[in-house]
Amino acid sequence: MGYQIFSTLITSNQTKNSMSKIGLVLGGGGARGFALLGVVKALYEKNIFPDMISGVSAGALAGAFLADGKDPDTIHELFKHTKFFNFPSIHLPMTGLMSIDHITKAMEEHISVKDLKDLQIPFFAATSNLNAGHIEYFNQGPLSTIITASASIPVVFAPVKINGNLYADGGVFDNLPVAPLLGKCDKIIAVHVTPFQHLDKIGNLVQIATRTFHLMVNASTEHIKQKCDVLIEPTELTKYEIWDVSKADEMFAIGYQFTKKMEILL
Repeated sequence: MGYQIFSTLITSNQTKNSMSKIGLVLGGGGARGFALLGVVKALYEKNIFPDMISGVSAGALAGAFLADGKDPDTIHELFKHTKFFNFPSIHLPMTGLMSIDHITKAMEEHISVKDLKDLQIPFFAATSNLNAGHIEYFNQGPLSTIITASASIPVVFAPVKINGNLYADGGVFDNLPVAPLLGKCDKIIAVHVTPFQHLDKIGNLVQIATRTFHLMVNASTEHIKQKCDVLIEPTELTKYEIWDVSKADEMFAIGYQFTKKMEILL
């Protein structure tokens, strides 16, 4: 099965005439993914609609549903009721502490297509190839498998096998996947929902693993922000833990209100 893969080493030779107008980049952030949907709702109300979407981790989950034509409010309610950001299942053997198979099943049930290339809006999902040790951006191939891989935080969740290789959260290399849209869009809007936060207490092994992961991905994200035409980064999200699904409505509202107040010139 040949998936089309874009890495950061590949550049586009597309002409200006073939470019899409607006590219939307959705970063990772666990339960803060609810804020991504609030941001997109506000963008839609400003008559800003993406011609192409790129996402990683929670951003890949939200992005796939948006690219399937669903509106942000519908996705928000779906994510709450299907417990998209709840991860209770311990996974054995210990390739990861927990399983997110329920996400794969929910996508297969609620997204109308099976292959990324068939989505209404062209979509790229960032993944980390653990065998080869580099970032890969998929824009075709089995949708539920690839999106699950993009959201599989190493150690916390089991990696996903694709074409004989193990894949994990694309945030390992790129937590704000602007790269696959460069040269394909006139303007790029990026949404970053993991601003740095000080934590007074870090408890169990899962919290330690995810805290370490997000410190690492934030360090590599700063230079990527410079490649965006518009950066949306609701700083109020720092007070919400990435597992805090109980505050879904609050985080959605934060993303929405923050973006509504912005003057976005494209």
